Amino acid sequence: MSTRTEPGGLEPVATATPTPVAPRTARALQKPGVTVNIWGHQVMLRGLRRQPTGIWRWLLLLGPGIIAGSAGNDAGGIATYSQTGAQFGYELLWVIVLMTVSLSVVQEMSARLGAATGRGLLDLVRERFGLRLALLAAAVVLIANGGLIISEFVGIGAATELVGISKDISIPVAVVVLWFLVVVGSYNRVEKILLLMTLAFFAYPVAAFLAHPNFGEVAHGMVVPSLKWNGDYVLILVALMGTTLTPYQQIFQQSATVEKGVARRHYGPEKIDTYVGMVFSNLMSAFIIIATAATLHVNGQTNIESAAQAAQALAPVAGQAASLLFGVGLLGAALMAGGVLPLATAYSIGEVFGFRKGVNLSFHRARTFFIIFTALLVGGAAVALIPGVPVIQLLVGIQVLNGILLPVILVFIMLLINDSRLVGDLKNGRVYNILGWATVVIITGSVLVLLGTQALGLLGINIFPGG
Repeated sequence: MSTRTEPGGLEPVATATPTPVAPRTARALQKPGVTVNIWGHQVMLRGLRRQPTGIWRWLLLLGPGIIAGSAGNDAGGIATYSQTGAQFGYELLWVIVLMTVSLSVVQEMSARLGAATGRGLLDLVRERFGLRLALLAAAVVLIANGGLIISEFVGIGAATELVGISKDISIPVAVVVLWFLVVVGSYNRVEKILLLMTLAFFAYPVAAFLAHPNFGEVAHGMVVPSLKWNGDYVLILVALMGTTLTPYQQIFQQSATVEKGVARRHYGPEKIDTYVGMVFSNLMSAFIIIATAATLHVNGQTNIESAAQAAQALAPVAGQAASLLFGVGLLGAALMAGGVLPLATAYSIGEVFGFRKGVNLSFHRARTFFIIFTALLVGGAAVALIPGVPVIQLLVGIQVLNGILLPVILVFIMLLINDSRLVGDLKNGRVYNILGWATVVIITGSVLVLLGTQALGLLGINIFPGG
């Protein structure tokens, strides 16, 4: 048996040859296999005679990055993108292009922090900046994510009702499935199923092409920025930034990178996972905007208050198939975020208070972690089942809270990733610092503009002309 290694997260370790040892195991060993080292863990890939190369090599490395990126396109995000396309057509696609750069940089720094330190984000905040700031961040994460979890279950119910399944049935079933997946499964199994859920997002490109968009206008919207000084434009601009770059994505990716066991020397390919995940996520966001712009905006339907309403509105102009595909994407997105959000929140609280956490642990060994996860699932579903719950008002309030939290989280990430005592040679370079701090300034400025205009509005002062 020969052994060799090569740099990266995927390393060939040995080639397995069939050796008859016992009647029960001989059949399993008849197929040759290849043992590879993925993020430091030996995995047997049966049926292969050679080491995976090319795209297959990199597909084996996908995980926290693509899951975190896709989870950002949750029910609230889809509603925001749908409203953007319906109200402004293709005009704001350039924002998605810019946010792809910012999102990739921020998420890569989060993953690098996890690989360099073996700790979650709030764990590092508690150690470096004290318990008070960590408790404050954890409290806001708990409140903000709790509200978003409710919106995910609202999205699950709305998506299934598009095909005639009552939310009173679909939401409880979703809770049981997500709970069983996380509590009974291992991290590897949870990751595989969450990765499978990302396939639902491919419904959006198909729906966009069924809508027959004007590709010239699409290209113009992507490369030519447009700025308008009016209330609706500023509001949707800030909402796009807030829903594209959300705090729970950084928290989940760093914690998942730690739990997956990505070591410093295996970190390199994690960048690929992160960049692929963020580009994939924002491509799907762009396709949502394109689909609604090509159908709803051109027909004068400019006010969409939910993702389900957008799916229903697509049917008369793009056909029932496009409407159904939009609903399938919504269901997959809400299910994925419905699992990731409670996990990210449970990770955060565990990091602040120091109790055992992790999907790989049993319920007995990580009782508090799983109790928090369960409470968030059940609580979010219970509120979503209340008739007449003010979903839109709830989403607006939660997005504002997330917007306030985001600059704080970004500042913590920037300070930690530049601390050579923590990360050593994995600290930021000049380009990453410029892009990272620029993101902090842009997001903070956008949040201040939003909060400032809302505060002035309460005093009867309107700073926008004609409004």
